[in-house]
Amino acid sequence: MQIEVYEERLRVAMLHSDVAELDLLIDDELLFVGPGGGVYTKADDLQLHRSGAQRMFQADWQAVEWRSYGTTCITVVTAVLAGTLMGEPFSGRFRYLRTWVQKEGVWRVVAGSVSAISE
Repeated sequence: MQIEVYEERLRVAMLHSDVAELDLLIDDELLFVGPGGGVYTKADDLQLHRSGAQRMFQADWQAVEWRSYGTTCITVVTAVLAGTLMGEPFSGRFRYLRTWVQKEGVWRVVAGSVSAISE
């Protein structure tokens, strides 16, 4: 399935704070719920990476599950992450829920969330 290629592109872009690639993979209308419950936009996400406020040292996808609904795809990604956010270190297992939509032959994330999960 093509969506797994996009998930891998997103993983690498997040790990390297590749803002240009993130800009391509994230829809302009993104709504994302962070681990603390805050709602963020594409601009917020790109600024975290651009400014260095978020740096990832590890982003390993342990499992990627997906369901396809035509031009919409839902992914659930279980990941091991480590890095810093606003200067504070973080690490652990996390689960992303993402909604991808295909527009003009290109998949982009339009909605998502991330939560810490227990070991």
